[in-house]
Amino acid sequence: MAKEGRYVYKVSELTSNIKIILEDSFPNIWVEGEISNFKSPSSGHFYFTLKDSKSELKCVFFKSSNERIKFEIKGGMRVMCSGRVSVYERQGAYQLYVARMEPKGIGELQLAFEQLKERLFKEGLFDESRKRPIPILPDRIGIVTSPTGAAIRDMLHVLKKRFSNVEVHINPVRVQGEGAKEEIARAIEDFNTLDNVDVIIIGRGGGSLEDLWAFNEEVVARAIYDSKVPVISAVGHEIDWTISDFVADRRAATPSVAAEIVVPKKSDLVERLDDIEKKIKAFPLDIVKEYEQRLDDIEDGLGLRFRHYIELKEENFRLISEKLEILSPLGILARGYSISFKLPGKKVIKDTRSIKKGDLVETRLSKGSFRGRVEEIE
Repeated sequence: MAKEGRYVYKVSELTSNIKIILEDSFPNIWVEGEISNFKSPSSGHFYFTLKDSKSELKCVFFKSSNERIKFEIKGGMRVMCSGRVSVYERQGAYQLYVARMEPKGIGELQLAFEQLKERLFKEGLFDESRKRPIPILPDRIGIVTSPTGAAIRDMLHVLKKRFSNVEVHINPVRVQGEGAKEEIARAIEDFNTLDNVDVIIIGRGGGSLEDLWAFNEEVVARAIYDSKVPVISAVGHEIDWTISDFVADRRAATPSVAAEIVVPKKSDLVERLDDIEKKIKAFPLDIVKEYEQRLDDIEDGLGLRFRHYIELKEENFRLISEKLEILSPLGILARGYSISFKLPGKKVIKDTRSIKKGDLVETRLSKGSFRGRVEEIE
C-alpha cells in the first residue's frame, strides 16, 4: 500500500503516459540513418532499425504505408524516414512509426529505376541478340497510347503523310497514374492474342520522371519482352530513357520518330521503282547480254571441269590396264615362258606323272603354239 501523498504508477499506466508525451512531442518528424536488421514477414509490414555512429532507433513501416514505395529497401541503405514517435506498449519500447521513406542522396524514383534496370539487365531482358527486326513495310501497325494526347496526333499525322494507306489499330490506354501500367501491359498482350498487327508502337509525350513512370514498371517490361510482335518504344523526348526503351526491339526518340521508323515515305518508294523501271526500259539488251555472258562463263567452267574429269578417268584406266597386263598369263608367256596341254581335252600339264611316253601334247607360246608326242620323260 502506498504511503500517504505518494502516487504509484502501474507499469501500463506509466507506459501510456509516456506514449502520450512522445506522440505530443514528436507527432511528425524526419529522421536520417542507416537501415539495419531489416525484416519483411508475410504480413507485409517492414521492421528495421535506423542507426548512426552513436544510437539506434527501432522502426515499423506498416503495409498500408510501404505499398507506395517503388524502390527495394536493403540493409546498409541510407534513408530519411518521416513519421511519428510512439511507444509499443507491450514491450514498453519507443519506436518510429514510418509513414514515408526516401533514399538519401538520390531520388526515390531514380533509385527504383536503377535497381530495376540492373535486375532486368542481369536476367537478359536487354540482350541485343533476342531483339527482332522491324518490318520494312508493315501492312498493319498497332499503337498503345492515350487517345487524347499529342503523341497519337503526331504519329497519325506522320503515318498519313508518309504512307496514307497503311492500316492503323489503336488500343487506348492511360499513360500515367493509377492503373496505367496494367493497361499498357494488357494492350500489348491483346495485340499478340488477336495477331492483327505486324508491329507495335508504345509511348507518350514528354513529362517528368514521375509522369513517365508507367513505362518503367516491371509488368510493362515483361509484356514487351514476351511479345511475339516487334515493339518500338517511343516515350517522352529524346533525352528521356525508360525501362521500356531498353527492352523494346527498337527505341525511338519521340513518338513522331517512331512513326518515321515504322514506315518509309511512299514517295521515296515510288521514286525508286520509277528508277528501276527506267533502267529496265532503257537497257534491256544490256541485261540480256549480261546473262549471256554469265552463261558463257558457266559453259566454259563446265567444259574445263569435264575435260579434267576425262583425263583423270583415262589415267586411272591406264594404271589398271598395266596392273592387269602384269598379272595376265599372256604377259607371263611374253617373258619366255610356255604352257603345255595334254591332248585331247587340253588339260594343263603340271606334273610329269600326268603323262606317259607317246601322249599327244600341245604347247602354247607367246606367239602361236605347236603339237608333238612325248618321246622321253625325265
